[in-house]
Amino acid sequence: MAGAVRMRTDINSTLRTQLRTSAATTARTGEPDREVVAELRASGLLGIGVPVEYGGTGGTAADVNRVVEEIASVNASLAIIAFQHFAVCARITEWGTPEQRARLLPALADGTWLAASAWSEPGAGAAKRHLSSTGVRRHDGSWQLDGAKSFTTGAGLADLYLVLVRTGPAPTDSGGYGATGQTFFLVTADNPGIRPRLGLDLIGMRGSATGLVGLERCAVPDADRLGATDGAQQVIAQVRESGATLGAVSVGIAQAALDIAVCHANRHDLLTVPMFRHRLTELATHLESARALVDRAGARTAPNPGLTTLYSKLYASSAAEEICLDVARLLGSAGYQAGEGLTRLLADARGVALMGPTNDLCRELAAASWEH
Repeated sequence: MAGAVRMRTDINSTLRTQLRTSAATTARTGEPDREVVAELRASGLLGIGVPVEYGGTGGTAADVNRVVEEIASVNASLAIIAFQHFAVCARITEWGTPEQRARLLPALADGTWLAASAWSEPGAGAAKRHLSSTGVRRHDGSWQLDGAKSFTTGAGLADLYLVLVRTGPAPTDSGGYGATGQTFFLVTADNPGIRPRLGLDLIGMRGSATGLVGLERCAVPDADRLGATDGAQQVIAQVRESGATLGAVSVGIAQAALDIAVCHANRHDLLTVPMFRHRLTELATHLESARALVDRAGARTAPNPGLTTLYSKLYASSAAEEICLDVARLLGSAGYQAGEGLTRLLADARGVALMGPTNDLCRELAAASWEH
């Protein structure tokens, strides 16, 4: 089936094989593969979104989306780790002080440091409006962070965490993502007050090192505050404006599922069957629709780029689940075998729908754009 497998150029064949093998292994063990993470660090891919003056390649959001998609097509867990790294790099580039950029971005660009986001926590809600973790300014101007964060991808692997805490009065419900009175801090993994640990037995994304991050009397200098005090909501509001989208992960997952179907069809001479050929064509069209929306988000050509980023995440994650399910139906009992990888892909696809902003929150944020 010509065109079913998209041309990929960014990941060399050796790393691609390592990523694919690791995906199958971590799906069984539920443990992150530190060796393949080290290979990803050394690959040069992690600097794609960092400006050239800080040692990166100066790629656009479209470049980031393409690399994330390609990683996800062989290992969705590592794609999520990479996506979070790219996201933190972008926040530092956009909101960091000149000193922060000069100090942090070169190490993030060459893979010496890996970055992770610690935003979620129990009871905060999908929109992160009701944080229990706190940041209190001390007499010397530094800050003390206390609390617990959950669902942090790259927990225990990252060298730098972008931590969201409450620093101001309890907010009123603004209906947006994040809330007033919240602040971001950049906390290094060697800080004795930050304690990442695994312990979340996920159904999908089992190699993503998604776990918990404890903050206990975590002392952070004011120089490591990102953005204005109580100004995190403004930072969060600009995240989707960049065009980098989790929809790229979903497109990679869907591509992997379609590739399985095409290989199965060739192996069993099913491409001679019109029904099978036509169904594969429908799935490929569905996939290309999702990819086109992700590409549009990355290109930032829409009248409202942030809204398009929301649509891309919502549509692509839903499409990936549907494509994985349809491929499983096409393969029948063959698709129910663990070696085919479809069960893992479906679980990974579902995981993207639950990542922030969750699909339900995407719907709410998109609908809010019509209110006057």
